[in-house]
Amino acid sequence: MLSRVLGFVRDAVIATYLGAGEATDAFFIAFRIPNFLRRLFAEGSFSQAFVPTLTHHKDGASAPALRAFLDRTAGALSVVAVGATAAGVVAAPALVLLFAPGFWRDAHLFGLSTEMVRITLPYLALITLTAFGASILNTYGHFAIPAITPALLNVTMIAAVIGFARRLDQPIYALGWSVTVAGILQLLLQLPALRANGLLPRPRWGFNDPEVRRMLKQIGPTVLSTSVTQINVLLNTLIGSFLVSGSVSWLYYSDRLVEFPVGLLGVAIGTVMLPHLARSQAADDSRAFSESLDWALRVVLLAALPATVGLVLCAKPLLFSLFQYDQFGMDDVEMTSRSLATYALGITGFIAARVLLSGFTARHDFRTPFRFGVTAIGLNLLASSLLAYAAAPLGWGHAALGLGTSLAGLTNSGLLLVALIRSGIYRPPAGWGLLLVRTAVACGVMGALLAYLNPEPEAWHDWRAAERLTHLGLMITAGLIAYLACLWGLGLRSRHLQLHPVA
Repeated sequence: MLSRVLGFVRDAVIATYLGAGEATDAFFIAFRIPNFLRRLFAEGSFSQAFVPTLTHHKDGASAPALRAFLDRTAGALSVVAVGATAAGVVAAPALVLLFAPGFWRDAHLFGLSTEMVRITLPYLALITLTAFGASILNTYGHFAIPAITPALLNVTMIAAVIGFARRLDQPIYALGWSVTVAGILQLLLQLPALRANGLLPRPRWGFNDPEVRRMLKQIGPTVLSTSVTQINVLLNTLIGSFLVSGSVSWLYYSDRLVEFPVGLLGVAIGTVMLPHLARSQAADDSRAFSESLDWALRVVLLAALPATVGLVLCAKPLLFSLFQYDQFGMDDVEMTSRSLATYALGITGFIAARVLLSGFTARHDFRTPFRFGVTAIGLNLLASSLLAYAAAPLGWGHAALGLGTSLAGLTNSGLLLVALIRSGIYRPPAGWGLLLVRTAVACGVMGALLAYLNPEPEAWHDWRAAERLTHLGLMITAGLIAYLACLWGLGLRSRHLQLHPVA
């Protein structure tokens, strides 16, 4: 929660000091590259392949064997991360062409983006090793340090913008350098916790270790399945680079707001669930495995649906309150609110996919979610391209990209769910129909109240920051109370959210 709130503060500071334009487009493209690769490999496919393997060693191997596995994994991962970073720095122009081909039309924008890539790319190697340390700590039940680590990135970027941006001829460079500095701080934060628990690896050559090689081979099939949403967002950025100036920034701010519930709930549940499911699988306890998945899905439903309704109805209030200051104008609010609303429609699918994926990877099944991931990405590319082409003349091109991603996310989670049920891995208990009705009715009541409490955009524009934030806080509080009260009135109790639910 702290990290996500600081993320909002960071984006508000960037919007206020730097706005949405050519320079921020260049930075967001550059920052998306290491951030995307981090989620794709370091925190996505790598953790999904590494945690079940580490759990197996933790429960069955001797201490020396466990130590050797950690050391060799650290060595192999370091070689891959540093090598990929060095190659990326050399190939920075090609990366910009790959991630934002539309920038080629503007020589200055393309050159600035290339410089930003070279400045920010070392973050990839640093955060990859940080994610490795976090996976070790999470497997051993230590979640606090890995959870707080992302906050350092936000704090560093905020300090850079406020303290240095306006002192530079090119203020955006302050943001670029802050990313690499943050990566160093994040890695350093992991080391004392690893050392205190006797888990600090000493990197050694690991490519000749059969376990390490097998784990690295598993990364390939998990790349797409663990990062469907991120790949789709990347594709949106690519297509958005051909749209009107500012589209990349509008999509970025929309994605950041949607990432709040997705990251807060999806990442948290997925991080905690994977070691638990791996232990259930190792113990051959299919009942505990299914009940754990069911508990997570019930929590997802009760949190994701109201988050969707809230973001759709409060898109402009959120943007006015967080970003509409100084360089971020009324037009930016309007355009960003469109893509925010379409992105928000896929929140349930984005979060559920993270939980459902753990049900496969804990059982070392990487091929099934890989097939579904390819399907979802293909659907997003087709739908987003067609919708953006049709909607661009109306000013909704970038928003159409969000809709395509939402459809792909819902499709991906639906395919994962059906496969788990058909295989008998997940056996939904009685009571789901009633839970769906309760949640839908409560969301309807909450939505009606939010619409009633939301004044016209002109009022938000005329209010000062304190008035905006106060009214937004009142809307969120009233909506949350109405939602919870309605659920209570419909008979939902805490026992229904226990690991062994009572109807």
